[in-house]
Formats: sequence, structure tokens, C-alpha cells
Amino acid sequence: MDLIDHLLQTGWKTVFDVLPIAVILIFFQVVVLKRMPPNPKRIAVGFAYVLVGLTLFLVGLEMALFPLGKTMARQLTDPAFVGGAALRGVVNWRDYAWVYVFSAAIGFATTVAEPALIAVALKAQQVSGGAINAVGLRLAVAVGVALGVALGSFRIVTGTPLYGYIIAGYVIVMVQTLRSSKFIIALAYDSGGVTTSTVTVPVVTALGLGLASAIPGRSPLLDGFGLIAFASLFPIMTVLGYAKLSEIAQTRHDRRTQKEARTPADERSNTQGKETHP
Repeated sequence: MDLIDHLLQTGWKTVFDVLPIAVILIFFQVVVLKRMPPNPKRIAVGFAYVLVGLTLFLVGLEMALFPLGKTMARQLTDPAFVGGAALRGVVNWRDYAWVYVFSAAIGFATTVAEPALIAVALKAQQVSGGAINAVGLRLAVAVGVALGVALGSFRIVTGTPLYGYIIAGYVIVMVQTLRSSKFIIALAYDSGGVTTSTVTVPVVTALGLGLASAIPGRSPLLDGFGLIAFASLFPIMTVLGYAKLSEIAQTRHDRRTQKEARTPADERSNTQGKETHP
């Protein structure tokens, strides 16, 4: 019975969350454009699917992924598991290697499963005519999130200030932006934004709060937040880096192709020259 009540409460909240979107779309369609929406029944059924799907998804996150992230963080930082200096109540960043590995793995896995990223990657491939590979883009973003969440976990373990990492990261992004093709810059920046969506945010937030609660001397309020900033920043770096490496590889391939195309012509020219001048 409690589960049914929880589903109904979450569904009611979801209705109020989705309602403004529906009102805005209908207002502009009917009042501004002065046209009735095509296939109103199909649209109504689609909104119903959205409400049901979001409700089940949110309840699932709250019941499973969010507490699981906290539990894993506490288990991985337990002094009995960590050993070393942690048994004496001393925090040594080297003792928390499995925390960094778990953070990178959970960041990668949640990003690959992120619906918003899948949608953006497919649209990018469609608009670019296949020049941008959807799978490659998703993997580049996932690697960026993995690196960012791992580094963010290192920051929580060490208790170092957040702003230093963020400033240094955006300096690197600025340098990359100046040296990147203009066709990939906007997509790279958008890729950093779509990672902070329905799957990644709850799990990564739970991980950060769990780490800050379990590690001695860390405050959940001061140190527990900030992982989302890393998850948004590092995909920009990896997507720009992925685009640059692809550009370099394509340039080398074109040069090799041109060289191979010229070689037979050069050989024929030399053969003709030998026949003319014995």
C-alpha cells in the first residue's frame, strides 16, 4: 500500500512538472500560430506515456539507484575495507583507490545510459550526415564523465577547494576551443550539459554525499556537492579532444591516399622515360 501511495504522490508531482510544458506548447500552437495541433489523440496518448514513464523512473531512482550509490560509497570508504591509515582515523588519498575506480565506472555507465545524451548523439549524426558518429560521441562523453567524477571523488577525499579544479578545467577548455573546428564547439559544450540529466544526477549526487558522509573530516554540505560540475566540465574536454584526434586521423588518411594515388603515375612516368632513353 505504501508503494501505491508513493507512486500516486510521485505521479501527481510529475503532472505538475510536465503541465507547464504542455501549456506552453498548446498556447503557442493555438494562440500564436492559430492552428490546431495535428493528431491530438496521439499527442494526448504520448503525454500519458511520458507521465507514466517519468513516474516509474523517478520512483525507481529513489528506491534503488539513489540508496545504492550511498551504500556503495559508505562500504568503499569503510576503514575495515580501506585499511592503512584509515584504521587510525587518518585520511590518505592513496588508500581510496577503489573509490576512484568505482566513481569512474559509475560515471561511465550512467552516461552511456543517459536518454538525453542518446537523443543528442542521434540528432548530431543525422544532421551531420554521418560525419559525427553517435556511438563515438556517446563514448567520448562517457569517458569525460568518468574522468570528471573520479577526479571529483579525489577532491572529496583530499578536501581540496573546488574552485581550483573548475578554473583549471575551463582554462584547458578555452585553449581547446581556440584550436578546435567551429563545427564541433557548440556540440561539445552541449554534450557537457546533457550529462546532467535524469540518470546521472541522482546517482552521482548520491555518490558525493555518501563519500562526504563516510570520510572523516568531510562535510556533506561543503564537500558532498560538486561532482555534477566535474561531470559537466570534463565531457567538453573529451569531445573536443575526440574531434581533434579524428581530424588528425582523417588528415593522415587523406595524405596516405593521395600518396598512394600518385605512386603509380610516378612509376609509369619513370618507365616511359627509360623506354625513350635506353
